[in-house]
Amino acid sequence: MKTTPEEARIARTESIFRHVNEGIAETAEFFGSQKTEFVCECADPACQHRVDLPLEEYEEVRSDSTRFLVAEGHVEPGYERVLERRRGYAIVQKLGHKLEAMVRRTDPRTNSV
Repeated sequence: MKTTPEEARIARTESIFRHVNEGIAETAEFFGSQKTEFVCECADPACQHRVDLPLEEYEEVRSDSTRFLVAEGHVEPGYERVLERRRGYAIVQKLGHKLEAMVRRTDPRTNSV
């Protein structure tokens, strides 16, 4: 089954935000911060929401390539399901084999050079 243009757009957008957050996490860790502000990893390419959370919680989200950190109200129900809601954000997981495969391929932690 072929990926729809909407699925490809969502996976690409969320993966870009995830790459940004990886850099934020690395920088925070380098400077010894326990908590930092991450960007929302939702499907909206114009999203500017920020989520403040401890690095430990971010690592929880990143423990699975199909999970993303999204601000409250930024869930795409047809493409992801909420695993957990926390103060001001949700941890979501991609739905369907095609989306899961796309976001796994773009995970910087599993595809390091």
